Amino acid sequence: MAVDWGPVFVAVMLFVLLSPGLLFQLPARERFVEFGSLRTSAASILTHALIYFAFVCVFMVAIKVHLFFG
Repeated sequence: MAVDWGPVFVAVMLFVLLSPGLLFQLPARERFVEFGSLRTSAASILTHALIYFAFVCVFMVAIKVHLFFG
């Protein structure tokens, strides 16, 4: 029985890449975008959560990413 790991892989990768302050922070404290600041705020957490939700919807519903192992 093959298990579809596509949604799990996409969700984990997007979660890591879109963590506020890791690669970028939108909105930042002093500027609109900061890269690699490792700081966060409530506004950036909300913004990154909305971006994450939008990308997950695109990859899961529109593109239908599937990875089968086993």
